Amino acid sequence: MMNKLEALRYFCSAAETLNFRETAQRLAVSPQVVTRMIADLETLLGESLFKRNTRNIKLTEFGEQFLPKATQYLAKGEQLFAKNNVKEKAMQGVVRITLPPMPYNDEILFELLTALEPYPDIAIDWRVGIDKLKSVDDQIDIGLRICQEPELDWVAQHICTFSEKIVASPALLKRLDFPKDLQDLAQNYPLSGLIDPKLKRIWQWQINAEQRFMPNRAIFFASDVQSELQSALAGRTCSYLINSVCDPYLENGRLVELFPEIEKQKWQLYLYRPYQTIVAERVIWVYNRLKEILLAKIVQT
Repeated sequence: MMNKLEALRYFCSAAETLNFRETAQRLAVSPQVVTRMIADLETLLGESLFKRNTRNIKLTEFGEQFLPKATQYLAKGEQLFAKNNVKEKAMQGVVRITLPPMPYNDEILFELLTALEPYPDIAIDWRVGIDKLKSVDDQIDIGLRICQEPELDWVAQHICTFSEKIVASPALLKRLDFPKDLQDLAQNYPLSGLIDPKLKRIWQWQINAEQRFMPNRAIFFASDVQSELQSALAGRTCSYLINSVCDPYLENGRLVELFPEIEKQKWQLYLYRPYQTIVAERVIWVYNRLKEILLAKIVQT
């Protein structure tokens, strides 16, 4: 299939030199290639562009009329791919980001949007939830995920390690006393449960590799850990929360940790972008800025 833009370049050069051999030298091709390209363009247009004999060539009347249009079209193509124009366009468009509910999300978002001040044409699609959005189906450019290990198709940056803690309010423990063990907790205490959005049911409490149970006595269900935290603070339930959510309340005495001697599940927080051969410059910029913000915010917290 003929490259139309390339054919126009051959035509404009030949119109300038009026010599196919010289045109071939300029374009570093053989004269036969120039002849064939011009012939293909003439066939496409249904008109002759040159009158030619063994000595010289000359533009036809149609060729003279077509030349300024072809020149203008080529000039626009050069502008489209000019470095400055490509650079300017690179920092325009949408960057879609998915992340779980975390205590610092508002601060992270504020810092990112502030850093984007020089790039007013970058649009941020910020999706907070526990759903695992897919890079292709949901067109996700960047993600934050709490998991055991990164997926194979990620370009990932490890941010920090989270542990989980079982917590309850002093008021609830005063009323019910401390549970004797995990079985007592599971069978006799009010619990909260985090909802799996895909299966439409609560996740089990995975205490560690050997110990886990389904919170069958759950009396509070939520789709995010911040809501579970409120249930625990209100003395409504015992809850199983990541340390970044509950640590401030353990320190000020509004929550008490249960079974601190039992080893708890560890989780990793990764910033990632799906691996692609070509990644938009705006996505790379936002990814790197988010990495700086997260490492400064979370690791130092």
